[in-house]
Amino acid sequence: MEPSSAFSMHPSSERHTMSEHVMQLSDSTFDEQIGSASGPVVVDFWAEWCGPCKQIAPILDEIALENPGLTVAKLNIDDNFEVTRRYGVMSIPSLIVFKDGVEVDRIVGAKPKGALVESLSKYL
Repeated sequence: MEPSSAFSMHPSSERHTMSEHVMQLSDSTFDEQIGSASGPVVVDFWAEWCGPCKQIAPILDEIALENPGLTVAKLNIDDNFEVTRRYGVMSIPSLIVFKDGVEVDRIVGAKPKGALVESLSKYL
């Protein structure tokens, strides 16, 4: 069992699941979804085995819920090699911010909610 941390909001045994506020992307849907978004999109590059990814999942869900003008999406790196390779994602979690279909920012590593909101504030 993982120790409790500032990131944990769910038991460590809970699977990393998608919420109704977070869009699931794949290699086949990525370009269309990112390119057609009307506002900024934060894509969480994650994997099921990644502890820090599981820790920030509920935080990203909260950010998505609290900021309706921001789209939050997830891309599982183990299932989607093409997009992962295209954006050179070497460490996870990696959050890439897209605006008008173009990468405008990147946040690597798990951060507490306040730090993520601060980093994303210029896009909110």
